[in-house]
Amino acid sequence: MNASASRTGDNNELREFLRSRRARVTPEEAGLTPSATVRRVPGLRREEVAQLAGVSVDYYVRLERGRRPNVSESVLEAIARALRLTADERQYLFALVKPVRTRPRVPAPQRVRPALYRVLESMADTPALVIGRRTDVLATNRLARALYADFDAMPRRERNLARFTFLDARARALYADWTAVAQAAVAALRVYAGDHPYDPQLAELIGELSLRDADFRHWWAAHDVQRRTYGSKLFRHPLVGDLYLDYEALAVTGDPEQILGVYTAEPGSPSAEALGLLAGWTADTAAGPRRRGDTAERMSTVATPRTRPPGTP
Repeated sequence: MNASASRTGDNNELREFLRSRRARVTPEEAGLTPSATVRRVPGLRREEVAQLAGVSVDYYVRLERGRRPNVSESVLEAIARALRLTADERQYLFALVKPVRTRPRVPAPQRVRPALYRVLESMADTPALVIGRRTDVLATNRLARALYADFDAMPRRERNLARFTFLDARARALYADWTAVAQAAVAALRVYAGDHPYDPQLAELIGELSLRDADFRHWWAAHDVQRRTYGSKLFRHPLVGDLYLDYEALAVTGDPEQILGVYTAEPGSPSAEALGLLAGWTADTAAGPRRRGDTAERMSTVATPRTRPPGTP
């Protein structure tokens, strides 16, 4: 991608993001007196955003068209308030308007530290996985593989949560609220795209998902952004039934682009009992997390069995 093409793509992204945020805010929500004239656009007009942010209309129009005038942080903050942006959306806006000006380069491959593999291995009763750039799955423990899928058995390019969510039929059966999970995956990719607009592997992933899934195309065009932090998911596991699990996304010290995702169930709940059943079933079938990288660094594991454990409904 040449510099001119990159700059054009950047401009398009900024323009579409600001338009989409402007369209969702009504004058009433912004504290403006509704106009008596018929509105031809949903949400706020450019003039109203400029008024709320305290900038000239021409200045805001140039910004929304992607021309990126020399914008101060105070002006960006005012525009973020006018558009009622969330914290993640605000950060995304700053990333778009003030991109890193160093020469674009392909990010180096991510590696998980050996000690972090041992941490995963020690969490025998808790599904845990390390997520890297673009929601790539970098490492899993045996219970995460039993909960999701055996990512280590997949081709390297397929070890990705967003790709699993949209292109693997098992995901649509596994997530009780697949739509919410899928939309969150798209919003997380948008966050990454704002920080890494020149990542060729991201472009390849977005292109594939857009080509193969209409829902992804629709939600990607919505320009929603949200950083994963914590929450809850209801899994409908084919072996142990429903699992209502809370998750925490924990930053990995030493690599801010790695996240340790951990799932837990409320003690004494049916989900905790089902998770314990799944953990007991997998205890003798896998030996810790699998390692990426050179053969000499790999840890041996036994493939997750494909049969139903005794006594499960």
